Amino acid sequence: MCDWFGGQQYLRDKDQFDNLEKHTQWGIDVLEKYIKFVKERAEIELSYAKQLRNLSKKYQPKKNSKEEEEYRYTSTKAFLATLNEINDYAGQHEVISENMTSLITGELTRYVQELKQERKSHFHDGRKAQQHIETCWKQLEASKRRFERDCKEADRAQQYFEKMDADINVTKADVEKARQQAQLRHQMAEDSKAEYSSTLQKFNSEQHDHYYTHIPNIFQKIQEMEERRIVRIGESMKTFAEVDRQVIPIIGKCLDEITKAAESVDHKSDSQMVIEAFKSGFEPPGDIDFEDFTQPMKRTISESSLSNSRGDGKSEPKFGSKSKGKLWPFIKKNKPPPPPPASASPSAVPNGPQSPKQQKEPLSHRFNEFMTSKPKIHCFRSLKRGLSLKLGAGPEDFSNLPPEQRRKKLQQKVDELNRDIQKEMDQRDALTKMKDVYIKNPQMGDAASVDHRLAELGQNIEKLRLEVQKFEGWLAEVEGRLPPRNEQARRQSGLYEAQNTSAVNSCAQDRESPDGSYTEEQSQETEMKVPATDFDDEFDDEEPLPTIGTCKALYTFEGQNEGTISVAEGEMLYVIEEDKGDGWTRIRRNEDEEGYVPTSYVEVYLDKNAKGAMTYI
Repeated sequence: MCDWFGGQQYLRDKDQFDNLEKHTQWGIDVLEKYIKFVKERAEIELSYAKQLRNLSKKYQPKKNSKEEEEYRYTSTKAFLATLNEINDYAGQHEVISENMTSLITGELTRYVQELKQERKSHFHDGRKAQQHIETCWKQLEASKRRFERDCKEADRAQQYFEKMDADINVTKADVEKARQQAQLRHQMAEDSKAEYSSTLQKFNSEQHDHYYTHIPNIFQKIQEMEERRIVRIGESMKTFAEVDRQVIPIIGKCLDEITKAAESVDHKSDSQMVIEAFKSGFEPPGDIDFEDFTQPMKRTISESSLSNSRGDGKSEPKFGSKSKGKLWPFIKKNKPPPPPPASASPSAVPNGPQSPKQQKEPLSHRFNEFMTSKPKIHCFRSLKRGLSLKLGAGPEDFSNLPPEQRRKKLQQKVDELNRDIQKEMDQRDALTKMKDVYIKNPQMGDAASVDHRLAELGQNIEKLRLEVQKFEGWLAEVEGRLPPRNEQARRQSGLYEAQNTSAVNSCAQDRESPDGSYTEEQSQETEMKVPATDFDDEFDDEEPLPTIGTCKALYTFEGQNEGTISVAEGEMLYVIEEDKGDGWTRIRRNEDEEGYVPTSYVEVYLDKNAKGAMTYI
């Protein structure tokens, strides 16, 4: 070990203590600077972990929301796993911050306080030793000066005695007095000499101890203190690295799990789930028969928006984003003459909710068309369905959906009702137990106070069970376990059977899917009262018209009458029936909102593949 006291490093001046004091203070400053660095690093890690947790929470799906249902695909599941692993990753950065704070910042802070106390103690001992040797030196100097003074006075006294002794004129008494005085001064000089000698020996001894014992010990302690500080800061730097290294395996596992989740993404599985979610259950339509127009045909009325009849040999298939494959007829139409200069608003049409088409050709004309012109009408069910949609109603049994989609909706409804029943039963059981407690301990409450609530819960459970039975019946019908509920009604109804057998059969054939099956059910939500006949049954299962394009509202339109729909300027909507020449266009906002708006109020964009092309899932 290098000794700070010895050889060329012989430290004995006061300046050396000052130099050491400055150096050790600089070492403490370096240690405090490193503590501040580690503290700020821990704060950064903690802030980073907090931001990662907030990021993970921000993109987590909300519970009981539509967004949560989207996380059933493998790609979204992998993303959800990534969010969870990011949350764990953030936890490891919190561990880093915590360990750095406890193992480095806290420990070094306590060590700095101890180091300051030790340094203060060592330099106090050094200064005390310096003061002691300085005091000894002053005593030696005083004794030396006193000895010198006494020697000079003894010499003067001796010289005076010799002068008096040589003078014959001086009395003997004066000579004796001068001799005694000279002897006294010589004795005082001898005493000062002895004192000076003793003080000098003592100082030399103290000086030897000071420079060879006390000061070297103090310097050695200061050196050891400084070396411990250097070792401690090196160990802290090593701990700084170890804290990070300890969490690397866990962080590696998080990254491995993210990689594993990414590798679990299966595009085939996701595609199959999309197919299962949106398949309609219908087969693609068959070929269209050739229509021979060379033979004369009697046409009694012109085409209108309510008939969608077959016209000049130009087939015009329409399909929509929500009912693909449900409407099989390829409807043809002729472009009607241009609208009059001033388009009449639906509000100007008398007798309530009638579309502009109904203004030109009333329902009685449509019925005559149904009775007399089979080639020009495909089905009357669209009338009832359209009126039902205009009234804002939707069938409770989801009969407006394709079979597969309807089955899923009914199953979801049954599951939802069963959950509601379970909740009500849990509440009833809890209240029953409370009532038993009240009966056993009347001081806790009145048992009769819960009877009313128990009765309400019993009624609610019974109502929910009836609803479950109703939806389970429809579900069984869709799954083919029961016959359609209105078969008997169709057999009993014969109001138009004799006159319109051929026309109705043609209508049903036009609306059938290729496998020849479709469901005919009355809408339970519509407010219109229609007799339960074959005529009604033809309406029951008509789906909303498919979309043939989109449109943008150029102006705001307030649809105050039934049959119209309000639109806002700039709003994008779906077109389901274009202008037939009367200045009105039929549009749809969503599954439950559709109606007519003035054609001049919207800019229409028809789909390029709206004619002659259909897409199936």
